[in-house]
Amino acid sequence: MIIGLPREIKQQEHRVALLPSAAYQLIKRGHSVIVERNAGIGSGYPNADYEQAGATLVDSHAAVFEQAGLVVKVKEPLPEEYPLLRPGQVLFTYLHLAADKALTEALMKSGVTGIAYETIEVNRRLPLLEPMSEIAGRMSILVGGYFLAKHNGGSGMLLGGVPGVLPGKVVVLGGGVSGINAARMAIGLGADVTILEVDLERMRFLDITLHTSHTLYSSEAHLLELLPAVDLLIGAVLVPGAKAPRLINREMLRRMRPGSVLVDIAIDQGGCAETSHPTTHNNPVFVEEGVIHYCVANMPGAYARTATQALTNVTHRYVELLADNGLAEACRLQPALAGGINVQNGRITCKAVADAHGLKFNPPQLD
Repeated sequence: MIIGLPREIKQQEHRVALLPSAAYQLIKRGHSVIVERNAGIGSGYPNADYEQAGATLVDSHAAVFEQAGLVVKVKEPLPEEYPLLRPGQVLFTYLHLAADKALTEALMKSGVTGIAYETIEVNRRLPLLEPMSEIAGRMSILVGGYFLAKHNGGSGMLLGGVPGVLPGKVVVLGGGVSGINAARMAIGLGADVTILEVDLERMRFLDITLHTSHTLYSSEAHLLELLPAVDLLIGAVLVPGAKAPRLINREMLRRMRPGSVLVDIAIDQGGCAETSHPTTHNNPVFVEEGVIHYCVANMPGAYARTATQALTNVTHRYVELLADNGLAEACRLQPALAGGINVQNGRITCKAVADAHGLKFNPPQLD
């Protein structure tokens, strides 16, 4: 099979979907790897590394899509890439289609088979999403603390406090992978941390593992009680494949102190606040109701080398599975892969995406 590795063109996206070492292993297995020149530069992997691995470098973005039967990316295709997709081709990347109807319709029109990292589920876990959730969770406390600084428009609250001064209050919405990583970082800084969650077993786990944080059953009433004292609010809710639930409306934001910060990790799935909209690393924040919103849609891209290594640790085995066996046999060998198929031959094959856009759901065709 010919595997294509295009350079990411999303603004400030420096990750790459295959390491040179992964390309080398694919080539050893008898496959061809086509790499767009400079695809790995942003993550610290120069062209020479891919050449040494045996990959073929091309100068054209379009050429990668033209030649490859399996295109491996990090982020969803942008409008200028839609015409490059074709029937019979497999696209393997993060898609987050529930939050983007235009992209969903474009993929349907193209006839491509779109496999989304974020909807491959194994034993109630999302193994291809978890590494990025871990990075985004840890990063949320770093950027949140940064924008709390007075010269960045924040309230001037140091999250860890100092002797004789109480620490800042951090509230994390959701105790999943990104939420627990946000809480760990905030605890490490010495902040006062509360995690809101609805799963009682998960709360017991959080209570045992994060000894100095508090857990609270997630409800609107509890959130309303907490908001007036919150310095940093982390939106870390996730419904696999579906749009993020809107837990925070404008009226609730008005209860927060001016200069407090909201980091909406769920922005890839539409965001968990009514006021959230996607931002970029170049212009990461905006202010609504006196609250600083950080809503960067590709947060892990800021730490591209770490993120690339963490991502390819979990994706490369699925790439090998698809390349070695083709889609149908790969899904037979690893049934969880079928859950990643979001679009196929012009049809929506992920129920959460179909429900989000009011479109018809069709199970994947794997005969």
